[in-house]
Amino acid sequence: MTDLTELLAAALDSLPEGIALAGLEGRVVFWNRAAGAITGHAGAELLGRPVSETLETLIVGGARQWSSQTGAEAQPGRGSLVHVHHRLGHDVAAMARVLVLRDGLGGRIGAAAVFHPAESLDALPHGECGEGVGVQVSQAYLEDRLQAEFEDIARGHLPFGVLWVTVDQAHELRKTHGARACEAMLEKVEHALANGLRPGEELGRWGEDEFLVVSHERTPEMLAAHAQALAGLARTADFRWWGDRVSLTVSIGAAQADPAESLAQLLERAQEAMVSSIHEGGNQITSAPGGQSCLPS
Repeated sequence: MTDLTELLAAALDSLPEGIALAGLEGRVVFWNRAAGAITGHAGAELLGRPVSETLETLIVGGARQWSSQTGAEAQPGRGSLVHVHHRLGHDVAAMARVLVLRDGLGGRIGAAAVFHPAESLDALPHGECGEGVGVQVSQAYLEDRLQAEFEDIARGHLPFGVLWVTVDQAHELRKTHGARACEAMLEKVEHALANGLRPGEELGRWGEDEFLVVSHERTPEMLAAHAQALAGLARTADFRWWGDRVSLTVSIGAAQADPAESLAQLLERAQEAMVSSIHEGGNQITSAPGGQSCLPS
């Protein structure tokens, strides 16, 4: 029989809001998946840590209710606007509430922070998010990989680029066949793209209908050629729904990293190139201007 604690943890993990729990001893005892996606910090990094001033600021802008020494109750309502410090270095505007947790007899047993992005997921460009997004590589992990690659290129290591991929038929399929059909189609495309990855590359969902590929192709031209090969694999994905075969195409924006720019600027260039591909009618590859060609001497 499933333990009640497991059921509660699974329920909290399924929520779109970030949930953080602290015990009376002032240590973090639970950190759900949404909290990890919003802040970039996985639960494994924070569980058991004291709710220090740094962690208070990370979660809820230094809300004093986290301190086990205060008996003040959090005010009900939609919460306060705070700035969460994301692991990648930028700030995320979020609405946060702190709740004092009590047992059946009214005794205090801990505190909970509930938070969600105020407007967007964070300062980095992302695709639109919705329900039913099934990812094999989490967005938080992909962000960590991007940050590590960006730090490496700044130190003169291997160049890298990103491919921002969107499925042209996703919106229409969701409208005509429903969310389940669209999700099944996206999984097909994800598997097709994964078959074309080079060693060391990473593929993950980046929003609802979009993917991001982190690639080590060394020039913008090589990156665009790689994108063409991946687009070909996506077109061969045999997707059928209730007997109907749906022909699939993707629009891709390719951007080579430049140490002189920020990670957010790199992603913005890739996103803008992807949007240009859509405006050209879809089934297109667009290379973003800028970036460096880095061939070994």
